Amino acid sequence: MARTRASDFEEKQHAILIAAAAVFARQGMEKASMAQIATQAQVSKALLYHYYPGKDALIFGIVHSHLADLDAAVAAADDQDLPAQERLRALIWAVLDAYRGADDQHYVQLNGAAALSEDQKSDLRALERRIVRRFSETLREINPRLDGERRQLLMPVTMSLFGMLNWVYLWFKEGGPVTREDYASLAATLILKGVQAVE
Repeated sequence: MARTRASDFEEKQHAILIAAAAVFARQGMEKASMAQIATQAQVSKALLYHYYPGKDALIFGIVHSHLADLDAAVAAADDQDLPAQERLRALIWAVLDAYRGADDQHYVQLNGAAALSEDQKSDLRALERRIVRRFSETLREINPRLDGERRQLLMPVTMSLFGMLNWVYLWFKEGGPVTREDYASLAATLILKGVQAVE
């Protein structure tokens, strides 16, 4: 007979992922141990292994959960009734707001790929592509020349924007001189002004 899930299964799972992300961010992927993660999560090693059989499963769980949350936030912000420039601003804000409090998970996303199988990487790439597509479609609407026959610049511009957003966790400090809202506006302005100049 199959074992039934505890009523708080998903809550425990989420708490373990948050704790594991903190350990990975502090210790690095190689040095972090399942024992350290169990201690951080305040669970036994046996319970940790019940949920996640190894570090690769934890890394995949952290990144998948992080990207799924990001995908949901971006989808909710993608108002097709807005003018394209305003829609881009809303998408940028959705990403930076979703990154709030998620520095550890974001670190694991950017640094954990080597521990994952090809199937796991493929699953995560599908989520990433869905997120990126919303931005590239909006940028194409703002400047169709980015996707011209002579020069294919849509993806380089889109990924340049993600470069601005994905590495913000390295320098941004809550309560610092630049607010999250300030940086969202700055990033949007830099991209929008630059996009208009691309031929």
